[in-house]
Amino acid sequence: MKIKLSILFSSLLPLTIIAEENYPNILFLFADDHAYQAISAYGSNRNNTPNIDRLAKEGMLFERAFVTNSICAPSRAVILTGKHSHLNGQLTNRERFDGEQQTFPKLLQKNGYQTALVGKWHLKSDPTGFDFWQILLGQGPYYNPPMKTSKSVDKITGYTTDIITEVTLDWLRHKRDPDQPFVLMCQHKAPHRNWQPGPQYLNKYDGVVIPEPHTLRDDYQNRLVPASTQSMTIDRHLTNNDLKLNPPRNLTTEQKSAWDAAYGPKNKAFEDAGLSGDALLKWKYQRYAKDYLRCIDSVDEGVGRILDYLDESGLADNTVVVYSSDQGWYLGEHGWFDKRWMYEESFRTPLLVRWPGITKPGSKNSKLVQNLDYAETFLDICGVQAPPEMQGQSIVPLLKGKNPKRWRKSLYYQYYEFPGGHSVRRHYGVRTETHKLIYFYMLDGWELYDLVKDPHELHSVYDDPDYARISEELKAELNRLRSLYQVPKDTRPLIQKAKKKKTD
Repeated sequence: MKIKLSILFSSLLPLTIIAEENYPNILFLFADDHAYQAISAYGSNRNNTPNIDRLAKEGMLFERAFVTNSICAPSRAVILTGKHSHLNGQLTNRERFDGEQQTFPKLLQKNGYQTALVGKWHLKSDPTGFDFWQILLGQGPYYNPPMKTSKSVDKITGYTTDIITEVTLDWLRHKRDPDQPFVLMCQHKAPHRNWQPGPQYLNKYDGVVIPEPHTLRDDYQNRLVPASTQSMTIDRHLTNNDLKLNPPRNLTTEQKSAWDAAYGPKNKAFEDAGLSGDALLKWKYQRYAKDYLRCIDSVDEGVGRILDYLDESGLADNTVVVYSSDQGWYLGEHGWFDKRWMYEESFRTPLLVRWPGITKPGSKNSKLVQNLDYAETFLDICGVQAPPEMQGQSIVPLLKGKNPKRWRKSLYYQYYEFPGGHSVRRHYGVRTETHKLIYFYMLDGWELYDLVKDPHELHSVYDDPDYARISEELKAELNRLRSLYQVPKDTRPLIQKAKKKKTD
């Protein structure tokens, strides 16, 4: 039986005590850009994810899990540090992560846990706080990736999702110390752009029509200008590489043969059809959606293999398994691909947790949680005190089926990367259970959404007199959160303005 030790005392425990008290292992399974609406446990009408669904059936599914900043590197930095982007220094994908700062892996490592990281890192600096790490270089390719360790960089032949799964399993089987608990972070590249499927899934969904989202043909009316000035529409902004009209460059002869067999006939059919207008949009959506889902199929298969190993090895009963993504994703909603916005599909992320003997199988939770909470949660599970500078809340009480009276009623979000990829304007905002207020602060413009009446966020009611009171209440709450999280005013000039001034 696990003995709970005083949190106040835990950070000073000798390493032997941590091991002897049978604290659980943590396996963090992490995908890149995995939309919650592309997981069958979340009600997907597009695909099935039977292995990820196991975690929902055997644990807890969080219905309202969100991020603080919907973009890859900032999300990862928030998870490591338990601090918002303005405090951990990772505002956008451009910065180099400061590995000197405190992170949950460092704290667990100091308290007797083995720490390991496999897969996508995407933070430019080398990982710190890990006993073992093997990572992709930057974004990494889908096929034949170079992978870096503390000792070397070696190119590995194969499909990247499968390789990450294999390296993870190899560490579990051969490299860990069986007498010590571990935290293992298995972080996939998939299903990140440009959605190159694995060899065994190249033809999956052929002949299948993927359902279109209701908002695929969104006209961006009744909202501020940012929704219409972005550059992430399926209709106009997918490239020939995205649509697989060009083959990948780094395939082996065998891989290229399989690729040509799968995509050659499809490309010819497209050229012969002479599509345009809405027919072309339909074709692009199907092409994009199927490749995206095929990438998820490989992730789901890898999750299943790792869960099976936990069962076979006897590790399952004392291992907390978490599945999440660095943010949500637009699978055609609003006509888009990509993320970045505070609108629901990219703001919200999947979160499923299996904790045998603690979390009720098949349970769901509707509390507002955020990736800001992950670090404190992992530390709490392992009996280690979180430092006061961490800004999240441990979700352990929720995992134990409790209903804390003082749980948060609102969430703060801020996006910084503009000018940048896809031209999404900088904004911040607050979300409650029923409403969302967004401030595009470089434009001094507001949007307000009634999430009960308008769940697809198609009509801002900020200027509606009936919502004046709610607007003022949310502005007050937004100011409270900015003060609570020590958010400074963003005074960085727009890049194009800075360049113009320099040339004047």
